[in-house]
Amino acid sequence: MQVHTPPSPALATDPTPEQLHRSRVAPLAEAIQAARKAGTAVRVRGGGTKDFYGNSLSGEVLSTAGLDHVVAYEPTELVITVGAGMRLRELNSLLSANHQCLPCDPPQFGPDTTVGGVVASALAGPARASVGGVKDFVLGIEVLDGGGEALRFGGQVMKNVAGYDLSRLMVGSMGTLGVLTELSLKVLPIATAQATLRLQCPQAQALTLVNQWGGQPLPLNASTWLLEQGQAVFYVRLRGAKAAVDTACTRLSAEAAAHNVACEQVATEQADGVWASWRDHAHSFFKPASPDLCLWRVSVAQTTAVLDLPYDCLVEWHGAQRWLWAPASQAPAIRAAAQAGGGHATLFRVSESGGDADKRVGVFHAAQTVVAQIGERLQQQLDPSGVFATGRM
Repeated sequence: MQVHTPPSPALATDPTPEQLHRSRVAPLAEAIQAARKAGTAVRVRGGGTKDFYGNSLSGEVLSTAGLDHVVAYEPTELVITVGAGMRLRELNSLLSANHQCLPCDPPQFGPDTTVGGVVASALAGPARASVGGVKDFVLGIEVLDGGGEALRFGGQVMKNVAGYDLSRLMVGSMGTLGVLTELSLKVLPIATAQATLRLQCPQAQALTLVNQWGGQPLPLNASTWLLEQGQAVFYVRLRGAKAAVDTACTRLSAEAAAHNVACEQVATEQADGVWASWRDHAHSFFKPASPDLCLWRVSVAQTTAVLDLPYDCLVEWHGAQRWLWAPASQAPAIRAAAQAGGGHATLFRVSESGGDADKRVGVFHAAQTVVAQIGERLQQQLDPSGVFATGRM
């Protein structure tokens, strides 16, 4: 049986945003309390666009999709508070109308991607290395713990240091610590100018260039290297004040020419589409060449050299995130290469032929003992009855 958030009950007068929020959260709290009493586990689900991510799904569905409302938004404060079920596309539309954005630009793997899912998964877009990750834009949260009690951490202001801030610990927890119901996010004005340069160079040279540029006062926002129809290409996006972007374009083009690297500026509309296709995995790279291949996400230090692996890569985050397709059986080699680069590897999507059986090699890199112990203690504090113990992570 799935538990969904019902529409708010009719009130004699229009409810305040807080009243609306409380009326929609109450059924979730009751469902958690019932599950705790019955000794069953629940699986938190927003739009379901990341059901593929993490270990195999288990537990009764507890949907937050009904928490799709704005609690508070004052553009001049650069903070917005929304229900966890609000669609990311709707949030982006609202912010854009006020010339603002969520700079980490999370991926949208479908139209039903929710803000709660963004925070629970901690997945960020191409600009992650320059602007920060999801956790850097979470100011405060409300979460239902394993007893159905509403807990609040952080706040709705830029500076809030009262008490322990557990809000960032909930980022990337995949619903295993509690149910995110409300989120306060820091937003920023949209950059006044942007430009995308397309360079033709091998991966090793692209990594060298981006690390050189990263140490200079340039409005570097995002970068992606990949093979396009067999040709090695490197895209660099610049964002900021118009004068800074124009100056950087001239400077980087000159430096590319000095290294005998062909460089051209991409039209803005075309560039926006390309960046979105990488962010949302709609680009042809994210389609497997054969049904036995899994999509691997390798996180390493930005300065890591080209990985010693026989697979084509798509390199993002100035070298810190690298995607590749390989069979699940290659997990040991991929993880060894990731560790050599000071990072880890995640089995992001299973193969068409293997399905969930691929996950037997381990979806996530094994956590260090100390980290694992901290996670266990946190779960014991927030969910001692194991209501959210679905094994998702």
